[in-house]
Amino acid sequence: MPFRPRPSHLLALVVSPLLVAAQAVEQTPATSGAPAAPPPPPLTAPAAQQASPAVQPTAQGPVLSLEDCVSRALDKNFDLRIQRFGTENAKESLLIARATFDPALQLTTSRTGSRQATASETTDAAGNIVSIQSKSEGDSTRLGVTQELSTGATVSLSRSLSRSKSSPSRTLPNPAFDSDVGLSVRQPILRGGGIQTNRAAINRAKLGITLANLDLKSAVLTVVRQVESAYYNLAFAREQRIVRRFSLEVAEKLLDENRSRRTSGVATDLEVLQAEVGVANARRDLLLSEQGVHDREDALLSVIEPFGFNQPLGDIRLNEDPLPVINAERSYQLARDNTPEYASSRTFIQQLKIDSDVARRNRLPTLDLGADLGYSARDHSYGTAASSVWNRNGYDWQVDATLSFPWGLRADRARYRLSTNALNREQVHLQQIEQSILVEVRSAVRAVETNQESVRISGLATTLSQRQFDLEKARYEAGLSTFRRVQEAQEQLDTARVDELLAKVNLRNALADLSRIEGTSLQHYRIQLQE
Repeated sequence: MPFRPRPSHLLALVVSPLLVAAQAVEQTPATSGAPAAPPPPPLTAPAAQQASPAVQPTAQGPVLSLEDCVSRALDKNFDLRIQRFGTENAKESLLIARATFDPALQLTTSRTGSRQATASETTDAAGNIVSIQSKSEGDSTRLGVTQELSTGATVSLSRSLSRSKSSPSRTLPNPAFDSDVGLSVRQPILRGGGIQTNRAAINRAKLGITLANLDLKSAVLTVVRQVESAYYNLAFAREQRIVRRFSLEVAEKLLDENRSRRTSGVATDLEVLQAEVGVANARRDLLLSEQGVHDREDALLSVIEPFGFNQPLGDIRLNEDPLPVINAERSYQLARDNTPEYASSRTFIQQLKIDSDVARRNRLPTLDLGADLGYSARDHSYGTAASSVWNRNGYDWQVDATLSFPWGLRADRARYRLSTNALNREQVHLQQIEQSILVEVRSAVRAVETNQESVRISGLATTLSQRQFDLEKARYEAGLSTFRRVQEAQEQLDTARVDELLAKVNLRNALADLSRIEGTSLQHYRIQLQE
């Protein structure tokens, strides 16, 4: 009489969705055996909670959500910390550009002295010839302030106090105290003149801040995408480990069953050896999946917790948000509006237009108009000289014009052509970016649609493989199939489960790629960037 297991043994080992297979098993005699764990759950949080304790992974701690990972990465990621220095430097560059129009104070003080190298001669009262050496000494202090205006003009106002003494006396009074007040104005008319030209550095620095913020936004989107990829890959690795654990348990139970059948004379040594090889392969697959889990944990930690590789990660739970409605035209419009690379190119074009305008004006000759006006007074002391400078009649004035230009202006004209070429090149680059966005959006939309269908198909394939395995196992227990066919059915089931997990993760990655291109990841995770 052939050996046949009990129905409870078979039903505990696999859950058969086929009523025919279940009825066939219920008609077989019973034998002892330990119940096995149910198949692993799909890659969703609710199913993971329903998994049997026999196949659930060891508790890793509290649930680690994707939003938590993104928040930790924004605080500690190396790339973002480096990029923030760029935004701070851009702000400092604007301060430097504005400082050009800050007034500059000047204080100059000096002391002088001289004596003629050759002495002059004169005759004293006794008729003797006496040598006379001419000496002079003095000191001077000048305080002034200079201000550059946005028109290009330079305005200087200064005041000085000085003392001079000579021997023999040549001036009265001796020593003499002088005071003067002067105003000087220089205004470029052609080259270097005009508000637009002189504020070009400030306007360029403001656009530089915009560029730095766009670079930071691009870095944030990249880091968010890295977190999503690492998170999804870790979720896949852990769910794959559940599948491998269940496969090992099934292989071990099949080995125990074949050993019992060999003892009863039903199974051969070859079938037992095949079962042992199946257990060894299942253990190897589980070992590889364990390695994959640890590698992906390190990959996630490297993004969200630098040097925190010894910290345990909590359970990974993928959200079950409904899939968004995909519209290629809407995605393309969002990408054009939100993509940092596109906005950076447009901002850079504005900078190049400023450079081109400056270079165009610098082709002109240099024509500067100047005017100087000063009042002066001399008296017996510093105080009286300083107080009477406005009451005396001493003054001087000057009006001048200076015209200069290099012969042919070849260098300036070449600089203008260079700036124009740079502007035209960046405009072509902007068109290239626009086309790249269109191609990326079309590809990302197709990837989402394809992966949605892959998830549906892989789910059907998993259901089919489960039923085929259940049926083949039932046929083997009934003596109508070989153990090799049972092993093949189990391998196909494992492959189908892993393919289904991979399809779901690929769909999440495809959606994340589309969000990265659209630039909507910031809104999704409620990330506010300081302008």
